[in-house]
Amino acid sequence: MPPRNDLDPDNDHWHWLAADLRVWRLERNMTQPALGEILGVTKTQVSNWESARENLPMKHAETLDLVWRTAGHFTRLRRLAERAHDPGWWSQYTPLEARASRVSYWALAIIPGLLQTEDYARALMEDGQIIENVEDAVSARMARQGILTREKPPELRVLINEGALDQPVGGVEVMRGQLTHLIAISHARNVILQVVPRDVGAHIGLDGSFTLLTGARWSAAYMEANTGGRLTHEPASVEDFGKRLDLIRSEALSASASRSHIGRIMEAMK
Repeated sequence: MPPRNDLDPDNDHWHWLAADLRVWRLERNMTQPALGEILGVTKTQVSNWESARENLPMKHAETLDLVWRTAGHFTRLRRLAERAHDPGWWSQYTPLEARASRVSYWALAIIPGLLQTEDYARALMEDGQIIENVEDAVSARMARQGILTREKPPELRVLINEGALDQPVGGVEVMRGQLTHLIAISHARNVILQVVPRDVGAHIGLDGSFTLLTGARWSAAYMEANTGGRLTHEPASVEDFGKRLDLIRSEALSASASRSHIGRIMEAMK
């Protein structure tokens, strides 16, 4: 996350909220510890909100509007930030991914980044995205995968649509290498990988891909979108996506059947 003087409130709603929090606090000659007492949090927590390292929760936005008599300013701005598709979402998402104890994916069309091979990632970036320096982007994606080999890796719960498995990204050989990698990683103790077969038909997951991130005392959901996305910490929204994940999982093959299914897809590729 950026430090306070790197905030971009003109182009990022969360940065706007962070900047306004600091401005309104200073206008009231209030220190961060004093504001923390009002909201029942620590000085560090207030600092994190003002620097956009973390997002101000809705319940605290409501308290600010009540105590500071701001006529709903912080509540409205919080809703606006929550609903907006953020082209700068990556700076918020990656630190959370690195801290998460569990990462749960629903992948509709593309293999999740933590599970991509280098060749698959490169093919995606060369053919499907507008990226100035593809090799730097590939290196950054591979570096993210370091969390899978650390001493205490996160639990991965991966649901993949069959359509993401038989789309020959980068050609047959690249895709066969990607599927081989999926089968191998699915045997890891911290990974449960399941395939949702095409013959399931219509189901709630067809609305789009999303990720749930879970830490010791926090959770977040990220919804993908073209040229951006939406990251939320709102408990009701995170719970809703958890329910969606459960419904999608109910349509999925078992872990062992999924490995066999991936193997058949590989054999059919020519």
